[in-house]
Amino acid sequence: MSSRTSGEFCPRCGDPVGETGPRPGNPSGREANLCDKCYFEDFDLVDVPEELRVRVCARCGAVHRGNRWVDVGADDYTDVAVEETREALGVHVDAEEVSWLVDPEQVDQNTIVMHCNFSGLVRGTVQEEDVQVRVRFARETCTRCSRIAGDFYASVVQVRAVERNPTDEEVTQSVEMAEEYIEAREEKGDRNAFISEIDESADGVDIKISTTQMGRAIAERVRRRFGGTITNSRTLVTEDEDGNEVYRVTYAVRLPPYPAGTVVEPADDDPVLVRSAHGNLKGDYLTTGEHYEASSDDGVAPEARRLGHVSEGRETTLVAVEDDHAVQVLDPDTYETKTVARPSYLDTDADTVTVLKSRAGLHVLPDDAGEE
Repeated sequence: MSSRTSGEFCPRCGDPVGETGPRPGNPSGREANLCDKCYFEDFDLVDVPEELRVRVCARCGAVHRGNRWVDVGADDYTDVAVEETREALGVHVDAEEVSWLVDPEQVDQNTIVMHCNFSGLVRGTVQEEDVQVRVRFARETCTRCSRIAGDFYASVVQVRAVERNPTDEEVTQSVEMAEEYIEAREEKGDRNAFISEIDESADGVDIKISTTQMGRAIAERVRRRFGGTITNSRTLVTEDEDGNEVYRVTYAVRLPPYPAGTVVEPADDDPVLVRSAHGNLKGDYLTTGEHYEASSDDGVAPEARRLGHVSEGRETTLVAVEDDHAVQVLDPDTYETKTVARPSYLDTDADTVTVLKSRAGLHVLPDDAGEE
């Protein structure tokens, strides 16, 4: 390790040099005897290129780093320029307590000049350095935006129903579940997550998804919510650059014929309010309030006659309670007094009840008939 004693002179400028400790990097020979002024003339506090080229997506603002596009969440390109300058910055290994100030100058739409002032402590000596970095932005279209613009999709979630059309609520909730799932993936930084198209029709809805994995996940969510089944089929669409076959997958979600809220009349049985169509059909008898459950063989589609839906229920007057099994209500159409079955869920102190009028007659609906 080199050191110097008092009485020596700087070999470059001739000024006297007092006794000091080791220099940064432990120089030897003539360099070891330089005064502070001459020594730090050759000392670079920071190393940063004079110009940076940054690839940005003109559509979504993503920045290309390494071999991939990254969502940086910047408010404008000035924030991107600051971050890219920071990433390209190299600080001398012996510098401590380094800080920097930056004054961005927008030269034109694609160029920002970063006026930077750096300061740091190098072996007890404060050093400052001013540099300018020209940041040029190359506007492109990232892979994700290119795929979206080209209507790319790898899977289709096809929501249909057995022996009926899906209800507006089923279609709306299916779309909402897909959008919420994709949004959650986007928030986690998954740039492969997007919906290409949503096509609603009287038959149901087709949701085109960016990947097969996400399509499968959305189909499972729809099935868990409404019940039913999922089948999938593959269609060969192309080959990739390595010659591998690329398939598009359709996930066909088939909703059960009797969704929750439907009133059905199973063969040789009393009317039932369907509560669930998961696994097998479950519900409540409208005549007694007792629980109903279809056999495992019948599943979600037992032989039954559809009578209506709870949304068709109408409020009417509870006239009288006859006994433990019957009450009198007003027919909502004719206003005649009718004797109907008294289910266990009926509140005998109520002034009004909700009834469903169907081919099977009048039946009192529970207050929570719309809940699954």
